[in-house]
Amino acid sequence: MRSTGTAATAGPAGARERRGASDATGGALLGACAAWSLITAGVHGGHPEGMLLAVLAVAAGYAGGRICGALLPVAAPCAGALAGLGLAVAAPRLTLGPSSPLGHTGATAALLILAAGAACCAAWAARTAAARLTLRLLAVGIAGAAVALGSPAGFVGCVVVLLCSLAAARLRARALGLAGLAAAAVLVTGVSLAVAEDALPEGLTAPLEGQLGRQRVLLWRDAMGLAEREPAMGVGPGRFGEISPVVTEDLLADGKPHSAPLQQASEQGFVGMALLAAVFCWLLYALWRSPRSTQVVLSAGAALTALTAVATVGNALSVTTVTTAAGLLAGIATARPLGDDPPDGALSHHP
Repeated sequence: MRSTGTAATAGPAGARERRGASDATGGALLGACAAWSLITAGVHGGHPEGMLLAVLAVAAGYAGGRICGALLPVAAPCAGALAGLGLAVAAPRLTLGPSSPLGHTGATAALLILAAGAACCAAWAARTAAARLTLRLLAVGIAGAAVALGSPAGFVGCVVVLLCSLAAARLRARALGLAGLAAAAVLVTGVSLAVAEDALPEGLTAPLEGQLGRQRVLLWRDAMGLAEREPAMGVGPGRFGEISPVVTEDLLADGKPHSAPLQQASEQGFVGMALLAAVFCWLLYALWRSPRSTQVVLSAGAALTALTAVATVGNALSVTTVTTAAGLLAGIATARPLGDDPPDGALSHHP
Protein backbone atom coordinates (compact mmCIF):
# COMPACT_ATOMS: atom_id res chain seq x y z
CA MET A 1 0.00 0.00 0.00
CA ARG A 2 2.79 2.40 0.86
CA SER A 3 4.61 1.79 -2.42
CA THR A 4 1.40 2.39 -4.37
CA GLY A 5 0.85 5.73 -2.64
CA THR A 6 4.43 6.75 -3.30
CA ALA A 7 4.09 5.96 -7.00
CA ALA A 8 0.85 7.90 -7.19
CA THR A 9 2.19 11.02 -5.56
CA ALA A 10 5.21 10.89 -7.85
CA GLY A 11 2.96 11.49 -10.87
CA PRO A 12 2.24 15.22 -10.47
CA ALA A 13 5.82 15.96 -9.41
CA GLY A 14 7.13 14.16 -12.48
CA ALA A 15 4.76 16.11 -14.70
CA ARG A 16 5.95 19.40 -13.19
CA GLU A 17 9.57 18.37 -13.74
CA ARG A 18 8.87 17.58 -17.41
CA ARG A 19 7.13 20.92 -17.91
CA GLY A 20 10.06 22.65 -16.20
CA ALA A 21 12.48 20.90 -18.56
CA SER A 22 10.36 22.00 -21.52
CA ASP A 23 10.41 25.62 -20.34
CA ALA A 24 14.17 25.46 -19.80
CA THR A 25 14.64 24.09 -23.33
CA GLY A 26 12.54 26.91 -24.75
CA GLY A 27 14.51 29.52 -22.83
CA ALA A 28 17.77 28.03 -24.08
CA LEU A 29 16.59 28.05 -27.69
CA LEU A 30 15.38 31.65 -27.52
CA GLY A 31 18.66 32.63 -25.92
CA ALA A 32 20.55 30.84 -28.69
CA CYS A 33 18.56 32.77 -31.31
CA ALA A 34 19.48 36.05 -29.64
CA ALA A 35 23.13 35.07 -29.22
CA TRP A 36 23.45 33.88 -32.83
CA SER A 37 22.04 37.15 -34.17
CA LEU A 38 24.68 39.03 -32.16
CA ILE A 39 27.43 36.69 -33.38
CA THR A 40 26.49 37.06 -37.05
CA ALA A 41 26.16 40.83 -36.63
CA GLY A 42 29.62 40.93 -35.09
CA VAL A 43 31.10 39.02 -38.03
CA HIS A 44 29.31 40.64 -40.97
CA GLY A 45 27.71 43.73 -39.46
CA GLY A 46 24.01 44.36 -39.56
CA HIS A 47 21.15 45.14 -37.25
CA PRO A 48 20.36 42.38 -34.72
CA GLU A 49 17.76 44.56 -32.95
CA GLY A 50 14.91 43.01 -34.94
CA MET A 51 15.75 39.47 -33.86
CA LEU A 52 16.38 40.52 -30.27
CA LEU A 53 13.01 42.25 -30.15
CA ALA A 54 11.29 39.20 -31.64
CA VAL A 55 12.90 36.90 -29.05
CA LEU A 56 11.88 39.24 -26.24
CA ALA A 57 8.31 39.44 -27.62
CA VAL A 58 7.91 35.66 -27.78
CA ALA A 59 9.35 35.17 -24.30
CA ALA A 60 7.22 37.92 -22.77
CA GLY A 61 4.09 36.71 -24.53
CA TYR A 62 4.69 33.12 -23.44
CA ALA A 63 5.26 34.09 -19.82
CA GLY A 64 2.21 36.34 -19.84
CA GLY A 65 0.13 33.60 -21.42
CA ARG A 66 1.14 31.09 -18.76
CA ILE A 67 0.03 33.49 -16.03
CA CYS A 68 -3.21 34.55 -17.69
CA GLY A 69 -4.04 30.99 -18.74
CA ALA A 70 -3.61 29.76 -15.19
CA LEU A 71 -5.79 32.50 -13.68
CA LEU A 72 -8.41 32.89 -16.43
CA PRO A 73 -8.45 29.81 -18.68
CA VAL A 74 -11.56 30.98 -20.59
CA ALA A 75 -11.48 34.76 -20.28
CA ALA A 76 -7.81 35.11 -21.23
CA PRO A 77 -8.02 33.47 -24.69
CA CYS A 78 -11.38 35.16 -25.29
CA ALA A 79 -9.87 38.57 -24.54
CA GLY A 80 -6.89 37.68 -26.73
CA ALA A 81 -9.18 36.79 -29.62
CA LEU A 82 -11.04 40.08 -29.35
CA ALA A 83 -7.78 42.04 -29.06
CA GLY A 84 -6.31 40.32 -32.12
CA LEU A 85 -9.46 41.02 -34.11
CA GLY A 86 -9.44 44.65 -33.00
CA LEU A 87 -5.80 45.12 -33.99
CA ALA A 88 -6.39 43.56 -37.40
CA VAL A 89 -9.41 45.76 -38.06
CA ALA A 90 -7.78 48.95 -36.76
CA ALA A 91 -4.53 48.47 -38.67
CA PRO A 92 -5.18 46.27 -41.73
CA ARG A 93 -1.85 47.25 -43.30
CA LEU A 94 0.68 46.66 -40.57
CA THR A 95 3.35 45.69 -43.07
CA LEU A 96 4.23 46.66 -46.60
CA GLY A 97 5.59 44.48 -49.33
CA PRO A 98 4.97 42.86 -52.69
CA SER A 99 1.30 42.24 -53.38
CA SER A 100 -0.03 38.96 -54.74
CA PRO A 101 -3.37 37.37 -55.58
CA LEU A 102 -3.24 35.78 -52.13
CA GLY A 103 -3.83 39.21 -50.66
CA HIS A 104 -1.86 40.77 -47.82
CA THR A 105 -0.13 37.69 -46.41
CA GLY A 106 1.40 39.55 -43.50
CA ALA A 107 0.55 40.74 -40.04
CA THR A 108 -3.19 41.11 -40.67
CA ALA A 109 -3.62 37.48 -41.71
CA ALA A 110 -1.42 36.31 -38.83
CA LEU A 111 -3.36 38.27 -36.21
CA LEU A 112 -6.68 36.97 -37.51
CA ILE A 113 -5.42 33.37 -37.47
CA LEU A 114 -4.11 33.67 -33.92
CA ALA A 115 -7.36 35.34 -32.85
CA ALA A 116 -9.36 32.45 -34.31
CA GLY A 117 -7.10 29.97 -32.52
CA ALA A 118 -7.57 31.80 -29.22
CA ALA A 119 -11.36 31.78 -29.67
CA CYS A 120 -11.28 28.02 -30.33
CA CYS A 121 -9.13 27.45 -27.22
CA ALA A 122 -11.59 29.49 -25.15
CA ALA A 123 -14.50 27.48 -26.57
CA TRP A 124 -12.97 24.17 -25.52
CA ALA A 125 -12.11 25.55 -22.08
CA ALA A 126 -15.67 26.81 -21.51
CA ARG A 127 -17.88 24.65 -19.30
CA THR A 128 -21.31 25.31 -20.82
CA ALA A 129 -22.63 24.48 -24.29
CA ALA A 130 -23.94 28.02 -24.76
CA ALA A 131 -20.53 29.55 -24.04
CA ARG A 132 -18.83 27.12 -26.41
CA LEU A 133 -21.27 27.96 -29.20
CA THR A 134 -20.79 31.70 -28.64
CA LEU A 135 -17.02 31.42 -28.77
CA ARG A 136 -17.09 29.28 -31.90
CA LEU A 137 -19.33 31.88 -33.51
CA LEU A 138 -16.67 34.41 -32.57
CA ALA A 139 -14.13 32.33 -34.51
CA VAL A 140 -16.52 32.26 -37.48
CA GLY A 141 -16.88 36.03 -37.19
CA ILE A 142 -13.11 36.42 -37.26
CA ALA A 143 -12.99 34.44 -40.51
CA GLY A 144 -15.68 36.75 -41.91
CA ALA A 145 -13.62 39.76 -40.86
CA ALA A 146 -10.72 38.36 -42.90
CA VAL A 147 -12.91 38.45 -45.99
CA ALA A 148 -14.01 42.02 -45.22
CA LEU A 149 -10.38 43.10 -44.78
CA GLY A 150 -9.36 41.56 -48.10
CA SER A 151 -7.15 38.85 -46.62
CA PRO A 152 -7.84 35.52 -48.37
CA ALA A 153 -4.86 33.96 -46.60
CA GLY A 154 -6.31 35.05 -43.27
CA PHE A 155 -9.70 33.61 -44.19
CA VAL A 156 -8.25 30.26 -45.27
CA GLY A 157 -6.11 30.11 -42.14
CA CYS A 158 -9.05 30.87 -39.84
CA VAL A 159 -11.21 28.22 -41.52
CA VAL A 160 -8.44 25.63 -41.26
CA VAL A 161 -7.95 26.42 -37.56
CA LEU A 162 -11.68 26.15 -36.88
CA LEU A 163 -11.97 22.83 -38.74
CA CYS A 164 -8.93 21.40 -36.95
CA SER A 165 -10.38 22.51 -33.62
CA LEU A 166 -13.68 20.79 -34.35
CA ALA A 167 -11.92 17.65 -35.59
CA ALA A 168 -9.94 17.51 -32.34
CA ALA A 169 -13.13 16.41 -30.57
CA ARG A 170 -12.65 12.95 -32.10
CA LEU A 171 -8.89 12.72 -31.71
CA ARG A 172 -7.66 11.23 -28.46
CA ALA A 173 -3.94 11.00 -29.20
CA ARG A 174 -2.59 14.53 -29.29
CA ALA A 175 0.81 13.31 -30.43
CA LEU A 176 -0.73 12.13 -33.71
CA GLY A 177 -2.40 15.50 -34.29
CA LEU A 178 0.75 17.47 -33.46
CA ALA A 179 2.79 15.23 -35.76
CA GLY A 180 0.36 16.00 -38.57
CA LEU A 181 0.72 19.74 -37.90
CA ALA A 182 4.51 19.43 -37.92
CA ALA A 183 4.34 17.56 -41.25
CA ALA A 184 2.17 20.33 -42.72
CA ALA A 185 4.70 22.97 -41.62
CA VAL A 186 7.55 20.97 -43.15
CA LEU A 187 5.63 20.60 -46.41
CA VAL A 188 4.92 24.32 -46.75
CA THR A 189 8.50 25.24 -45.90
CA GLY A 190 9.88 22.63 -48.28
CA VAL A 191 7.74 23.91 -51.16
CA SER A 192 8.89 27.49 -50.55
CA LEU A 193 12.54 26.42 -50.54
CA ALA A 194 11.98 24.40 -53.72
CA VAL A 195 10.46 27.47 -55.39
CA ALA A 196 13.44 29.54 -54.27
CA GLU A 197 15.81 26.94 -55.70
CA ASP A 198 13.70 26.65 -58.91
CA ALA A 199 13.70 22.91 -58.23
CA LEU A 200 10.04 22.16 -58.91
CA PRO A 201 8.75 20.77 -62.21
CA GLU A 202 7.63 23.42 -64.67
CA GLY A 203 4.02 22.32 -64.32
CA LEU A 204 4.10 23.22 -60.63
CA THR A 205 6.39 26.24 -60.76
CA ALA A 206 4.28 28.36 -63.09
CA PRO A 207 1.02 28.12 -61.08
CA LEU A 208 2.85 28.80 -57.81
CA GLU A 209 4.63 31.81 -59.25
CA GLY A 210 1.30 33.08 -60.53
CA GLN A 211 -0.20 32.87 -57.05
CA LEU A 212 2.80 34.20 -55.16
CA GLY A 213 3.76 36.93 -57.61
CA ARG A 214 6.89 37.18 -59.67
CA GLN A 215 8.40 39.83 -57.41
CA ARG A 216 8.14 37.64 -54.32
CA VAL A 217 9.70 34.69 -56.11
CA LEU A 218 12.62 36.84 -57.24
CA LEU A 219 13.15 37.97 -53.64
CA TRP A 220 13.17 34.33 -52.51
CA ARG A 221 15.74 33.40 -55.12
CA ASP A 222 17.91 36.32 -54.09
CA ALA A 223 17.69 35.13 -50.49
CA MET A 224 18.59 31.57 -51.44
CA GLY A 225 21.56 32.83 -53.45
CA LEU A 226 22.84 34.81 -50.47
CA ALA A 227 22.36 31.78 -48.20
CA GLU A 228 24.36 29.60 -50.57
CA ARG A 229 27.08 32.26 -50.74
CA GLU A 230 27.36 32.49 -46.94
CA PRO A 231 25.88 29.20 -45.71
CA ALA A 232 27.31 29.27 -42.20
CA MET A 233 26.56 32.77 -40.94
CA GLY A 234 24.68 34.59 -43.69
CA VAL A 235 25.29 38.18 -44.71
CA GLY A 236 24.32 39.65 -41.36
CA PRO A 237 20.96 40.34 -39.69
CA GLY A 238 18.94 43.06 -41.39
CA ARG A 239 21.31 43.30 -44.37
CA PHE A 240 19.23 41.54 -47.01
CA GLY A 241 17.84 44.85 -48.27
CA GLU A 242 21.33 46.30 -48.61
CA ILE A 243 22.69 43.43 -50.72
CA SER A 244 19.77 41.98 -52.68
CA PRO A 245 19.81 43.16 -56.33
CA VAL A 246 16.02 42.87 -56.54
CA VAL A 247 15.55 45.16 -53.55
CA THR A 248 18.01 47.76 -54.80
CA GLU A 249 16.23 47.91 -58.18
CA ASP A 250 12.72 48.19 -56.70
CA LEU A 251 11.90 51.43 -54.91
CA LEU A 252 8.74 49.92 -53.40
CA ALA A 253 10.49 46.95 -51.79
CA ASP A 254 10.77 47.00 -48.00
CA GLY A 255 14.14 45.27 -47.77
CA LYS A 256 12.84 41.84 -46.72
CA PRO A 257 12.50 38.58 -48.67
CA HIS A 258 8.99 37.96 -47.30
CA SER A 259 9.72 34.48 -46.03
CA ALA A 260 10.89 33.90 -42.49
CA PRO A 261 12.98 30.76 -43.24
CA LEU A 262 14.64 32.37 -46.24
CA GLN A 263 15.30 35.59 -44.35
CA GLN A 264 16.97 33.61 -41.59
CA ALA A 265 18.99 31.57 -44.08
CA SER A 266 20.18 34.62 -46.04
CA GLU A 267 20.94 36.86 -43.05
CA GLN A 268 22.04 34.35 -40.39
CA GLY A 269 22.94 31.28 -42.40
CA PHE A 270 21.42 27.85 -42.23
CA VAL A 271 22.23 27.77 -38.51
CA GLY A 272 19.82 30.66 -38.02
CA MET A 273 17.17 28.86 -40.04
CA ALA A 274 17.71 25.70 -37.99
CA LEU A 275 17.26 27.68 -34.77
CA LEU A 276 13.98 29.10 -36.09
CA ALA A 277 12.78 25.58 -36.88
CA ALA A 278 13.89 24.41 -33.43
CA VAL A 279 11.78 27.09 -31.74
CA PHE A 280 8.70 25.90 -33.65
CA CYS A 281 9.46 22.28 -32.68
CA TRP A 282 9.81 23.37 -29.05
CA LEU A 283 6.37 25.01 -29.14
CA LEU A 284 4.84 21.78 -30.43
CA TYR A 285 6.69 19.81 -27.75
CA ALA A 286 5.46 22.20 -25.06
CA LEU A 287 1.93 21.70 -26.33
CA TRP A 288 2.39 17.93 -26.20
CA ARG A 289 3.45 18.18 -22.55
CA SER A 290 0.66 20.65 -21.73
CA PRO A 291 -1.76 19.78 -18.91
CA ARG A 292 -4.64 21.31 -20.91
CA SER A 293 -7.11 19.18 -22.83
CA THR A 294 -6.17 17.71 -26.20
CA GLN A 295 -8.77 19.93 -27.88
CA VAL A 296 -7.21 23.12 -26.49
CA VAL A 297 -3.72 21.92 -27.40
CA LEU A 298 -4.60 21.05 -30.99
CA SER A 299 -6.54 24.28 -31.50
CA ALA A 300 -3.49 26.29 -30.45
CA GLY A 301 -1.20 24.03 -32.47
CA ALA A 302 -3.31 24.51 -35.60
CA ALA A 303 -3.17 28.30 -35.20
CA LEU A 304 0.61 28.29 -34.70
CA THR A 305 1.07 26.02 -37.72
CA ALA A 306 -1.12 28.27 -39.87
CA LEU A 307 0.98 31.21 -38.65
CA THR A 308 4.08 29.30 -39.77
CA ALA A 309 2.59 28.88 -43.24
CA VAL A 310 1.82 32.61 -43.44
CA ALA A 311 5.31 33.50 -42.22
CA THR A 312 6.80 31.20 -44.86
CA VAL A 313 5.22 33.24 -47.68
CA GLY A 314 4.94 36.60 -45.96
CA ASN A 315 6.47 39.03 -43.55
CA ALA A 316 4.40 38.33 -40.45
CA LEU A 317 7.17 37.52 -37.96
CA SER A 318 8.80 40.90 -38.54
CA VAL A 319 5.91 42.52 -36.62
CA THR A 320 6.30 42.53 -32.84
CA THR A 321 2.54 42.35 -32.28
CA VAL A 322 2.42 39.02 -34.11
CA THR A 323 5.33 37.42 -32.28
CA THR A 324 3.94 38.56 -28.95
CA ALA A 325 0.51 37.16 -29.81
CA ALA A 326 2.03 33.82 -30.86
CA GLY A 327 3.88 33.53 -27.55
CA LEU A 328 0.74 34.52 -25.66
CA LEU A 329 -1.37 31.83 -27.35
CA ALA A 330 1.27 29.17 -26.73
CA GLY A 331 1.53 30.21 -23.08
CA ILE A 332 -2.24 30.06 -22.55
CA ALA A 333 -2.42 26.62 -24.15
CA THR A 334 0.37 25.23 -21.94
CA ALA A 335 -0.75 26.77 -18.63
CA ARG A 336 -2.31 24.67 -15.89
CA PRO A 337 -5.47 26.41 -14.58
CA LEU A 338 -5.17 26.90 -10.83
CA GLY A 339 -8.33 24.95 -10.11
CA ASP A 340 -7.15 21.91 -12.05
CA ASP A 341 -4.33 20.80 -9.75
CA PRO A 342 -4.78 17.11 -8.94
CA PRO A 343 -5.36 16.26 -5.28
CA ASP A 344 -2.62 14.69 -3.22
CA GLY A 345 -2.23 11.04 -4.07
CA ALA A 346 -4.00 11.32 -7.43
CA LEU A 347 -2.34 10.35 -10.65
CA SER A 348 -1.70 13.20 -13.08
CA HIS A 349 -3.19 13.05 -16.54
CA HIS A 350 -0.63 12.08 -19.12
CA PRO A 351 -1.08 13.91 -22.43
